[in-house]
Amino acid sequence: MNTYPLEKRELVAEAPGLRMQILTLAAGQEVPWHWHSEVTDTFWCMDGPMVIETRAPREVVELRPGQMYAVPAKRAHRVAGKDDGRCRFAILQGVGSYDFQPVG
Repeated sequence: MNTYPLEKRELVAEAPGLRMQILTLAAGQEVPWHWHSEVTDTFWCMDGPMVIETRAPREVVELRPGQMYAVPAKRAHRVAGKDDGRCRFAILQGVGSYDFQPVG
């Protein structure tokens, strides 16, 4: 598992090449800049708003409850609550081998 702090991590389901979790970020927490070699991260905002930032190309996407957004493999991204607030979201990761490649 990753080493960044989270308020809560709930594993919903996991099978070879696919994982579904619900993550809660407390105020001030984030999923830091990273990318994945194979998997797409598909986010569904449950409590927010939340912000997903990407690089190459640079994009800032704000999600409100019920909205979703997918970040394809090999695209650097970070996730946080809007204005460093608390947020909760479901994340589907697949299809492929999961890895977490930090971005310096």
